Amino acid sequence: MLAKTLWAPALDAAQLARVQGEVVTRLIPSGHFVCRKGDAVTHWIGVHEGLLKMSSVSPEGKPVSFAGMATGGWLGEGSLLKDEPRKYDVVALRDSQLLFMPKATYLWLLETSIGFNRFMVTQLNERLGMFISLVEYDRMLEPDARVARCLAALFNPHLNPGIGLELQVSQEEIGNLSGASRQRANQALQVLERAGLLRVDYGSITILDLEGLRQFHS
Repeated sequence: MLAKTLWAPALDAAQLARVQGEVVTRLIPSGHFVCRKGDAVTHWIGVHEGLLKMSSVSPEGKPVSFAGMATGGWLGEGSLLKDEPRKYDVVALRDSQLLFMPKATYLWLLETSIGFNRFMVTQLNERLGMFISLVEYDRMLEPDARVARCLAALFNPHLNPGIGLELQVSQEEIGNLSGASRQRANQALQVLERAGLLRVDYGSITILDLEGLRQFHS
């Protein structure tokens, strides 16, 4: 599992051996929490296979979706670095095989590995850019465009490197990720399919024009 990550090849033999000895795997069933808002942050979490949603609930009870995390993605580095309680919930949208790196191991890699630090700088920069774009499309775009940008965000080659252009995802999962109902997500997918940006099949979506999704305006 670690061999498929972007950062493990940057480690020397001793560093990799420690990581291999301390990282654990867990299977999180669909619909279950990976972690909750307010929890102490004890691990850096990677998605070996699966699909997660980062979200929260406003004081008024409105659910707010932040981002999806797919195969190859890692999450929680910001809370680990700031040593603060988690600011969001993470839920598995399907059965997901996850990797959990203890906080002490993560901080040790930051102290000992230049390559790991370079990976983290890129990771944090990509994450910042993603969240800026999420704020922009949530405030400025219509639902069809929000679904398009939400899908496009999943295909970040650094944040979700294991994802392919054929995504095994349901319309309900897309609705969960984009903050739309299943019915509204279905309408948006039909619009995007007619625009030649993707193809919808039973239980999957194939991206035909990723840059077009990123630029789509309804």
